[in-house]
Parts: sequence; C-alpha cells; structure tokens
Amino acid sequence: MTLTEQNPSTACARALVTALVATGVRDVVLAPGSRSAPLAYALAGAAGAGWLRVHVRVDERSAGFVALGLARDRPTAVVTTSGTAVANLHPAVLEAAHAHLPLVVLTADRPHGLRGVGANQTTDQVKIFGDAVRGCWEVPTDQGDVDTLVRSAVVRAVTAANGTRTRNPGPVHLNVAFADPLTPDGEWSPGQRPSPWLDVHPSRPAVEVELPRGPRTVVVAGDGAPSGIAAVTERWGWPVLAEPSSGVRSSSFALVAGRVLLGVEELAGPVERVLVLGRPTLSRSVSRLLARTDVQVVALSAHADWADVAGTASVVCDQVMVAGEPSAQEQLWWLRWASAAAAADRVLSSARGLDGTAVANLLLGTAESTVVLGSSMAVRHADLTAGVGDELAPELVVANRGLAGIDGTISTATGLALSGRQVRALVGDLTFVHDVGGLVRGRLEPEVDLQVIMLDDGGGTIFATLEHGRPEHQGTFERYFATPQHLDVAALAAGFGARYVRIETLSDLGREVSGPVRGRSVLHVRLDPQQERERAVQLVRQMETEVRAALLD
Repeated sequence: MTLTEQNPSTACARALVTALVATGVRDVVLAPGSRSAPLAYALAGAAGAGWLRVHVRVDERSAGFVALGLARDRPTAVVTTSGTAVANLHPAVLEAAHAHLPLVVLTADRPHGLRGVGANQTTDQVKIFGDAVRGCWEVPTDQGDVDTLVRSAVVRAVTAANGTRTRNPGPVHLNVAFADPLTPDGEWSPGQRPSPWLDVHPSRPAVEVELPRGPRTVVVAGDGAPSGIAAVTERWGWPVLAEPSSGVRSSSFALVAGRVLLGVEELAGPVERVLVLGRPTLSRSVSRLLARTDVQVVALSAHADWADVAGTASVVCDQVMVAGEPSAQEQLWWLRWASAAAAADRVLSSARGLDGTAVANLLLGTAESTVVLGSSMAVRHADLTAGVGDELAPELVVANRGLAGIDGTISTATGLALSGRQVRALVGDLTFVHDVGGLVRGRLEPEVDLQVIMLDDGGGTIFATLEHGRPEHQGTFERYFATPQHLDVAALAAGFGARYVRIETLSDLGREVSGPVRGRSVLHVRLDPQQERERAVQLVRQMETEVRAALLD
C-alpha cells in the first residue's frame, strides 16, 4: 500500500515514527489511548523491524519520567493520548527543561473541527507546556504532502531537543491531530532503518577563556557540570566542592562535605575566586559564597544559559584554560582545604550506626552501578559522604535536580534501567510513596534491574534541618511539614512483584549492595524519626566544630 493509499492518520503516524528514527530516537515510551492509536500501531511495526524499542506504561506521569531517565543517553520520545493525559506529562517536561534533557513529547489531539465545541476528551493542547519546551509544532494529518511536512517538523523538533544549533537542549512538543479512522488498513513492514536525512552541525565552536593563576580559587560543581571535566580539575589543583550528581566527585581534588566546609568562615572567608560548573542547587553556604561581591565568579556552562542566581558572575564561558602548574601558594591553599575535609571525614567515619548518611556513604563507596538519588534528604546525605575521588564506586550518579522535585524518582530510575544499566535508587519514604507506581511492570514488559533503597525516617526530615524545625514551630511541624505516612512497604513491594528486604544493620545493607542487581527489589531501611532528625542537624554542627579545630592546629 502506498503512502497516498493509506488513511491520513496512519500515513502521518508512520511518517512520524520514520522521522523520529531517522533523527536518532531509539526509545519511545507509550501511554496507551484511543486517539494516539495510529502511533501505537506505527510504533509496533517499527519495533518489530528492530528500528526502536517501545516501553508501555499505563500512567502518563510515570511514563514521562521513564522517558526522562532514558533521555539521559539520547533523545527519547513519550507518546500520550489527548486530554488530561497530556497534562500529566507536565512535571517531567519541566524537569527536562531545567535539566537540559532531550525529551520529545508526542501528544495525540482531536482534529481542529472538534476543538472548542465540547467534544469529549478535548482541551487546548497547543502550547500547553508554555515556555518549558524549546519548541511546539502542530502536525496536521490532512494537509498536502504529509511525509514532507512531518519530516520537516520532526527534524526541527529533535534538533531543538538536542540543542545542536542553540546549545540549549531540552523538551519539545509535537501535537498531532488524528482524525478517524484511527486503525490502519493493514500491517506495516517498514524494511530497513532509515538513514539521517539532514546533517545538522553546531552553530559555533566552543570558546575557551584563559584564567590566570594566583587568586585563592575554589571550584563549585553542580548538577549538569560539563561532562569529562573531572580530569581537567586535577590539572587546575584547586579545591573541588562537587554535588553528587555533578559528575565531578571522581576528581582527586574533590573534597568531602563541601557545603560544610563553605559554612566555616575561616575557610570560606579568604576565597577570592569561584569557578562554577553546572548548576549548584543543594547548599545555602554555596549560595552565600556566590552572592559575595568581593569574589570573582566565573560560570562555566555547556549550554546557552548559565547559573548566576545572585547576578555576580563576571565571566561566562564554555571552557577554561589554566596555564602552568599550581604555585606554592596554591598548593598550600589546597592543603588547607584538604586538611579541613579530612577532619570532616573523620566525623563521618566514626561509628554512628544505621542512619541516612551512613547508608549513602556505604552506597556511594560500594555499589558499582548507576545510583539515582531522591531530591530531598537522600541527595543531601550523599552530598556529605566520603564518596569522592577513588572512593566513588558508582559508574554514574543521577538526581532530578532540574527542579529538585521528589516526583517521578522511581520512574526515572526505571528509565535508566531500561537503558541496560543496573540501577540503585536511594529515596526517602515520602519520595517512595510519591512514585511507588513507578514499580509497576506490565506483564508483557521487560524486567529491569532496579533496587530501591528506601530510607523510612517518618516523613520530611529535610524540614527539620531548616527553620521549620526550630522548637518554636513544633506545634505545626509534625502534621504540616513532616507528614508521616502509614505504609506497609512489604505489602506494596509484593503487590508490584518486587522482592522485599528489611534492612536492620549496615552489614545487611552491605551484603545487598555489594552484589549485582537482579530484577526489582525494595530494601526497607527503618530509622528512628526523632533520632534521624536530630542527627541530621547535629552531624553538620559536629563536622563544623572538628573542621575549625583542625584549622587551628
């Protein structure tokens, strides 16, 4: 059957899938529906020909985050039907926008004649994601040469998602108006995988700026730091304060407990220059440093935008070059910071039993897998730990720090696992219950190797570390901030077909994370809520005390 002989919706759907494959999309997450049926049939044909992989999820919100996890490797598409299904993608779209991840959103819509007239499951989907997407394209199914129109729209959309011309990768939206009939007239045997139609090159080469040696400099590495820069920081010879998801903690100059070190005035006060990599999001002490007007701030960004919340940056660039070896003064500067970090590390290494930081410390120092960190206390526990330099075991550490939400964490980890990785996700109890549906696996979907380590600390411990945890607010704290839940974690895990393990000691955890991940499992770490909240506050204070004492020696 030729293209012109197919019904318009089938022709458009097949053209869309062909164009997606030609532009590099190899994974599509489908949340089934009727209006999106033409795409489902086309995806089934393409998957049968080995063009791509299709992952089916019944919940659109989870589907969006599964696609987000897959998009860590290459542009990934997520497909939904019309109506509220589209709106459920919004959290994942926002995260992709701020994390610069190439998420291609394909939403099925009603024909123009059925919009605004009260037709069922119909709302205004055009530009529904606002400025969060890098571009929005309406794709009609009944106008002119559908193949050419679709090809042009998809090439532009995926190019924008990759940020090839703009250096601003992120989500894009293709809204497709499908008209009846929604079923094909026959099966599709697409043949050989299509080759790229258009070779798109970057708009300009990266610019390198030379930085002089001399100023007392620290490197602050946040989420999304330029890839491969960890090795470069070792040639600079400056203290590196790296967040867990920065990709820079493997540097031999990365220091433990960076946010604690910056909270000590004796260390932070003399800083004269800060080189910012990526987007720091975890620490108020980092924010205070970057807001100082007596410090030169150099922002290094792989994207068109950059992090400069306080507006103090004096240089923004793609790459920096630092000539020569570290001077004797710079070496002494490094040794001062390294000595302080060693004091903080001694506090971390002291026997404290089973708590959140000890769990994160063991995980980052033992597990040779991809680690996903929940965006509340889990990532902050990891930020304090000794998992830096040679002690950092995971091949990749990921956190949804674009908007730092706790939603979709298990689904994001599932997406990463669908890429063929063994994945361990460290989450709190609220993050767990927020996306427990991410553990769902359809009977016809492949199993993933995903281990979820759940820190059950009785609710929002993070608020205990903020002003809301002060004694004068205790009357409202428990219900309105901590929000403890009643969870039968063993029953939940069993209901989703996941293996359940109760973790009583660090030795229990060590046995579980030292071996390979096989299938889905939930490791339930029960913590005393009151003790965990007190430790979260006291640990930082104890580390600051030891750091100050070390600086006086």
